[in-house]
Amino acid sequence: MHLAHIMSCGLGGLRTAGDLVGWLQITRRLKIDEAKKVAAEKLGIQVLDLANEEVMRARREDLGLGTITSVAGSPKGIRAKSRIADLLGIRINSVELFKKHINMSH
Repeated sequence: MHLAHIMSCGLGGLRTAGDLVGWLQITRRLKIDEAKKVAAEKLGIQVLDLANEEVMRARREDLGLGTITSVAGSPKGIRAKSRIADLLGIRINSVELFKKHINMSH
């Protein structure tokens, strides 16, 4: 977990695609190069663009994946994290727990 966190921080986290690459490393146990390839494919961009703040800001906004400085009405928090799980095809415990609580309230 610590290595994935360090590597994802190096890619800029929410500023770029570091969190997405980190999620893939953790949930699919991918090495960083493979995680970058999968993330780029899911985002529809080149691997080099994963570290480009301008490209990633636009993609994150377009896909509702959250940004550091949020845009009014755009997904934030658990909503953005849920979109990340859907895009990457991964299971995120906090998203699953939230969905469980939502279903229980009906």
